[in-house]
Amino acid sequence: MDAFYASVEQRDDPSLRGRPVVVAWRGKRSVVCAASYEARKFGVRSAMPALRAERLCPQAVFVAPDFSRYKAVSRQVRAIFARHTDLVEPLSLDEAYLDVTANTSALPSATATAEAIRAAIREETQLTASAGVAPNKFVAKIASDFRKPDGLFVVRPRQVEAFLAPLPVGRLPGVGRVMERRLGELGVATVADLRLLQPEALEQRFGRWGRRLHELSFGIDERPVVSERPTLQVSAEDTFEHDLRLGEIEADIRRLAEKAWAGYQRELAQAPERIARTVVLKLKTADFQVLTRSLTPPQPPATLPELADIACALRERVGLPSRTRYRLVGVGLSGFVDAEQLVAQPELFADA
Repeated sequence: MDAFYASVEQRDDPSLRGRPVVVAWRGKRSVVCAASYEARKFGVRSAMPALRAERLCPQAVFVAPDFSRYKAVSRQVRAIFARHTDLVEPLSLDEAYLDVTANTSALPSATATAEAIRAAIREETQLTASAGVAPNKFVAKIASDFRKPDGLFVVRPRQVEAFLAPLPVGRLPGVGRVMERRLGELGVATVADLRLLQPEALEQRFGRWGRRLHELSFGIDERPVVSERPTLQVSAEDTFEHDLRLGEIEADIRRLAEKAWAGYQRELAQAPERIARTVVLKLKTADFQVLTRSLTPPQPPATLPELADIACALRERVGLPSRTRYRLVGVGLSGFVDAEQLVAQPELFADA
């Protein structure tokens, strides 16, 4: 979807159309959830601090996010996907992979399927979507950005290597600024440059990820579209208005534990056979160091107070000086297992 949250806001409020819209809460700790294309012209981007967005675009209209509306539109879009294939792998509310090798709408090609989906989205939601059509997930993901907004870009199998060759190596998934700099030290600026290096040399320098990078440079990606992924973690986190010490955040931990527990109950309603065993406490220091502490108790947390108590107790394992201040805290549940597996586990330790 194109500038999804901002586009929903502009659709629902005609006074916002054509104006730079930033979806974010105001405040020095807030970050941008989405920016309309009018705001992007000023350099405003998602995940940018809201204060910086305001400096870049003083005339921007700030709108508080309304995730219930965005989720409703996302459900509409996924219903459109479902008319064409059962193999849909959502990445977020506004993005998904679709495998249309055997589409259910009897359309003659993947390109025709993408065009039909985009047309239905426009007609039924009054929003636009962009699509990338390619032989695999990796190439399709890159292609989907090439004609934004409201575009379609097709990369046929014989075109994959030529399509990727001139791209900056930073376009490859997993290549952030640090990796891009390290590759630059080897003389690698583009995907074509990366192909000139031997996969063994890349693996020796970067581990298995180095060999994976070499495969990606040739457009090799064998990952299937997975329509249903088991839940790995349910969590909630928040950034403080002011940096706080560890002893000052118990109320925030308990508040976030309540949110995480509510999310866990929703997961249980859909998949009662999946039980979370591990409690996770996440912290981010004032200087942006991220750390997590976790505990897997003998019995999974069965109530909200149990979850909150364990999360609060995990502060004792942080191990940083008491004067350390924190800007963010999160509470989560992870380590999901099938209930049958959980029942069988004690038998491993039964007396002979």
